[in-house]
Amino acid sequence: MTDKTSPNRGRCRCGQVQFEVDSEPLITMACHCTGCQQMTSSAFSLSALYPSESFNITSGSPVIGGLHGATRHYFCGHCMSWLFTRPEGLDDFVNIRASLMEDAQSFSPFIETYTDEKLPWATTPATYSFSKFPPPEQFPALLAEFAK
Repeated sequence: MTDKTSPNRGRCRCGQVQFEVDSEPLITMACHCTGCQQMTSSAFSLSALYPSESFNITSGSPVIGGLHGATRHYFCGHCMSWLFTRPEGLDDFVNIRASLMEDAQSFSPFIETYTDEKLPWATTPATYSFSKFPPPEQFPALLAEFAK
């Protein structure tokens, strides 16, 4: 997908917040939940999960948006692009909006979640679909298959 010798970069729409990751994603996803639909003003959100230690803000200062709960959604304070999420209880991970990456076309969703809330016409090329989130016991196998 990407060249492991150089960081993969991304930015918000206006460019005030820029970031990079220096690892491959653990998995790529499309989420069809109504919350993601509302936050993206679209049919689903696209994201790539990374270890937190591989993620670095290189320019600007993201602000918390969304519901301001235990799961923290970060945005650019100027253009309000949804940048990334720090999921509740998973501080070791960051879920970056894949469409903000320089090579966004490389981030086809491997799994799709919350298909029970998806708009009936919305389709993705995801290999696996889940009505909610995958059961925790399935994650190791999904991550291993994605890594191949």
